[in-house]
Amino acid sequence: MTPALHIQDLRIEYRLKDDVKVAVERLSLTIEHGELFALLGPNGAGKTSMISAMVSLIPFQGGEIKIFDHPAGTVAAKKCIGLVPQELVSYGFFTVNEILQFVSGYYGILNNQKRIDYLLERLQLQSQKNKLVSQLSGGMKRRMLIAKALVHSPKILLLDEPSAGVDVELRTILWDFVKELNASGMTIILTTHYLEEAQRLCKRTAIMDHGKLLAMDYTDKIIADEKNLEEAFLKLVKKRGPNA
Repeated sequence: MTPALHIQDLRIEYRLKDDVKVAVERLSLTIEHGELFALLGPNGAGKTSMISAMVSLIPFQGGEIKIFDHPAGTVAAKKCIGLVPQELVSYGFFTVNEILQFVSGYYGILNNQKRIDYLLERLQLQSQKNKLVSQLSGGMKRRMLIAKALVHSPKILLLDEPSAGVDVELRTILWDFVKELNASGMTIILTTHYLEEAQRLCKRTAIMDHGKLLAMDYTDKIIADEKNLEEAFLKLVKKRGPNA
């Protein structure tokens, strides 16, 4: 079966005046269709850069990315992906329902209210449906971003630090929904700082630091090898030093 994601020798760099910062260096990994996969690492590890290159938010300078065998950046690849970004985004004077209708239209789906209503109900957003996005709390904006990523029924869901700064209730709702989506066959890639998420949700985990892949295996095997995944993560952070 065609992998959901195949990355080979990926290189991403940023140019700042006369300096070049390498964010991802010779990264290779394959994620199979239907996996729930964790990408773990501290700030600056290269996780978000990898995700951003997958969805063509930033260019990459070497290697290849294929989404269900479609090169990253092509229309076919973009249709396969739903992204929940780290940063909360304000859409000004549009309502939640209007935003979800607009995004549906971007993907050529003109009559998508049934899907929209399902997502609003599942994410407990029905009561916010006709509110302006600017009026929503941070937690409700996070839920809207999840609905926005799922409105076109993507094959791959990219969750970039989805639990950062959210309350326990939303985290529980999110975890339950992620497991439900994965059980339906959706491939999910989760970037996280929260070790509990990787242990609780993901069968396989990759650990990144300084743009390089340090380890990739079944999550329980990584835990067994290191006795505890948290210990391994703390070692990784310690290696970076206090000024990393």
